[in-house]
Amino acid sequence: MLVKEELNRYTRQMILPELGLAGQEKLKAASILVIGAGGLGCPVLQYLAAAGIGQMGIVDNDVVELSNLHRQILYNHMDVGQPKAKVATEKLALLNPHVQLSAYHERFMANNAVSICEAYDIVIDCSDNFTTRYLVNDTCVSLGKTLIFGSILQFEGQVAVFNHQGGPNYRDLYPAPPTENINCIEGGVIGILPGIVGLYMANEAIKLTCGIGETLAGKLMTINALNNTVLVFNLAKEKPTKIVKAETTVNTAKEIDKATLSQWLSESTDEIFLIDVRESYEHEENNIGGINLPLYELRESFSTIPKNKKVVCYCQTGQRSKMAVQLLAGLYEGKVYSLTGSLS
Repeated sequence: MLVKEELNRYTRQMILPELGLAGQEKLKAASILVIGAGGLGCPVLQYLAAAGIGQMGIVDNDVVELSNLHRQILYNHMDVGQPKAKVATEKLALLNPHVQLSAYHERFMANNAVSICEAYDIVIDCSDNFTTRYLVNDTCVSLGKTLIFGSILQFEGQVAVFNHQGGPNYRDLYPAPPTENINCIEGGVIGILPGIVGLYMANEAIKLTCGIGETLAGKLMTINALNNTVLVFNLAKEKPTKIVKAETTVNTAKEIDKATLSQWLSESTDEIFLIDVRESYEHEENNIGGINLPLYELRESFSTIPKNKKVVCYCQTGQRSKMAVQLLAGLYEGKVYSLTGSLS
């Protein structure tokens, strides 16, 4: 039941016919766990607390650093050296005293994952490493929890809703971790990007909680803040049997490493067709040959790709090239591979 102060606090969003009083009460009854109180976690936490989510958990074992402050605007220079989960909890309590907050100043690991997640309706992954992402995903699958995922690097972000009502999970998009983990420390990130991506994640949490709108369940949204490109891809849930996989080889991201590509090129360059799926400015700065077809141009240009060659897609880290292979699934009949690892 909403008290008088809450009715006044949330009045601007409650007048939305899609939300109303019933939707606001659903938000108050909801419990959401946010894993990571960094670049993505800050906007997610701030806007969900402001929206009136009743119970929120914050998992982060890190402390605030000076290099965080250009993008993690929940904190300021006075917070440097303090535990993020503790500081975030204190500041969110000031933002909205009607939200019940729990801080977990510990690393999200296999021995505590289930006990932390099981009390919450929705889990939001704002982590910055693949080890945690796969653990969060696998824990949500085992518990039947909906997972909202986000990631950022340089000028690009991704948002998806996984494991919702039996839909695809993170491993359906990325079956296994990459051999190299390039994060914001090595690759850099523009400060406003986590704000953009984090707000989309918070918006998905509100829609899922209230049962309104069209969500990103079974979809992947990519955002490029440098050229203002926003794309949404449909994700396929992996089939459980090897027979089905064998019949639909382009539906999974077949991967090869640099050594295999070098061997193929040494045997016959005429049989290999390289596609750099990065942006044009990245291709101009550094590439290993072939043509440049940014990810968002693949669907319109797949008819120009030769079907009698081995097509190898590549990017900076191997992540966009995996998406390229999935994007071509069902459209392109030839053999397509994703090059793993970093170009550097």
